[in-house]
Amino acid sequence: MNKAELIDAVAGSVEGLSKKDATTAVEAVLDTVKKAVAAGDKVSLSGFGIFEKSERSARTGRNPQTGAAVQIAATSVPKFRAGAEFKKIVSGK
Repeated sequence: MNKAELIDAVAGSVEGLSKKDATTAVEAVLDTVKKAVAAGDKVSLSGFGIFEKSERSARTGRNPQTGAAVQIAATSVPKFRAGAEFKKIVSGK
């Protein structure tokens, strides 16, 4: 499912919600989660999961073609942990 299909599903699941309103709602939720995680906040959606910022330290890697050592800079990456209810639904239990 891509973003357009998600918007269609949201519009179809809420009676009286137009596709335009569903687009606005989905965009607002995603934008809010992105901004909060980028700021270092943890976003916890009960029954769904937790979005948080994770730090990766600088390290030395290897170029697979030449075998030469390459310095990899420290960076921040988003991290998601699925909640118990989400895991249960996905596993089919």
